[in-house]
Amino acid sequence: MSKQFFSITEATIHNMQHAMRSGELTSRKLTMMYLEQIANYNNNGPKINAVQEINPDALHIAEALDIEREQSGARGALHGIPILLKDNIDTGDKTHTTAGSLALKNNYAKEDAYITNNLREAGAVILGKTNLTEWANFMTKGMPNGFSSLGGQVLNPYGPGKFDVGGSSAGSGAAIAANFAAGAIGTETSGSILSPASSNSLVGIKPTVGLLSRTGIIPISNSQDTAGPMARTVEDAAIMLGALTGIDSHDPATATNREVINDYTAFLNPDGLQNTRIGVSHNYQEDFTDEERTLVNKALSDLEQLGSTIVNSIKLPTDLPESSVMHNEFKNGLNAYLANLSLNVPVHSLLDVIHYNQSHAQDALKYGQTVLVESETKSGLLTEPEYITDRLTDLRLSQEEGINAVMTENDLDALLFINYSGCNIAAKAGYPSITVPAGYTTGGKPVGITFTGLAFSETKLIELAYAYEQATKHRKAPKLD
Repeated sequence: MSKQFFSITEATIHNMQHAMRSGELTSRKLTMMYLEQIANYNNNGPKINAVQEINPDALHIAEALDIEREQSGARGALHGIPILLKDNIDTGDKTHTTAGSLALKNNYAKEDAYITNNLREAGAVILGKTNLTEWANFMTKGMPNGFSSLGGQVLNPYGPGKFDVGGSSAGSGAAIAANFAAGAIGTETSGSILSPASSNSLVGIKPTVGLLSRTGIIPISNSQDTAGPMARTVEDAAIMLGALTGIDSHDPATATNREVINDYTAFLNPDGLQNTRIGVSHNYQEDFTDEERTLVNKALSDLEQLGSTIVNSIKLPTDLPESSVMHNEFKNGLNAYLANLSLNVPVHSLLDVIHYNQSHAQDALKYGQTVLVESETKSGLLTEPEYITDRLTDLRLSQEEGINAVMTENDLDALLFINYSGCNIAAKAGYPSITVPAGYTTGGKPVGITFTGLAFSETKLIELAYAYEQATKHRKAPKLD
């Protein structure tokens, strides 16, 4: 096959590496192909608006990695592979880190986030930053998924303006669905990877809190935040996850990981569903259409044919009490992050952000800032009895009396949900999930299923998701033209 016939549409990391090894492709050419795709469809055509900023050094980095490949070989599976980052993850280069806020439009991070540095060390080309729901959807109530005052509205490639794009890693989801890069990094506090992944027919991994470092990521909740990979296949997501892991001396949560795994591809087992038990809590399916439930019932049937026993009798709590945890932790974490920013940035505390938005209300407050204002009423010191009580209650109901109890009592390997419907209880527990495409409605709306497990059970979840994906192969590219 000649060089000009390589197509990035639905190309996997394995495809790209094979083409680069054979000389059919270079990282520089691959990066140029993705840039052309972005030029055609991000602000033109359907105007997906998923990519917020391009790294001006991307082509230089790609070319340098090509030279390195020639001289000493590839570093690994991500060598020369273009990756996008959600715009709340620090990059110590010529791209900004803004969380979609006008207040941070001139913010250049002093150094890479821990996971950004890991990607560079693995040989990835940091292609640019993706748009997101402003402040990772912790700014106000009623803001559409994928909207930010700085970047505007992200659209779903499967139905621009018709289908919800998911939040808050909306740009990361839409970009990878639209083949703007090989993969992207999103972040999740409660649903922000799983939601856009399922909405954009992607694989999204929300890891256990502590599997990946949180250093250098604009925070919401110290107890729930995590970054994670978003990709078109389970294999690509597994490759990316392995590059992101590590023990970070600046993030104590990473020390709770007893075994650092840098290669999750060892768990890509096409027979991974045999002799497994998966629990389904049907009270999590009440808000879905009959057609969506039909697709999930087909998925359950497929899982059974692939060797899994479906346990339908489980009941997980759906009415977890309202919690003050995120509001308290947001003020604490955001103040710490903003305090270290350059003096060229006009905000260095949550209160500064609120005042800045008020002073630029016409542009910055299209949907208000009720969540920011409520968070500012907290001390930021995490001493409130309300906060401590809520945090302990969240752990008890989500872990001991929730996921732990149900999985132990029923001897389960995982729980299964439609799309991201179980994200809240998993987020409060700090437990991992992986979503994988399960088909489309007759109108073309993507539907996914999500596997959730106990802490640091990513290996098992990847096995389950890969076996299901390989047997069903539901994902198909959106028709951008």
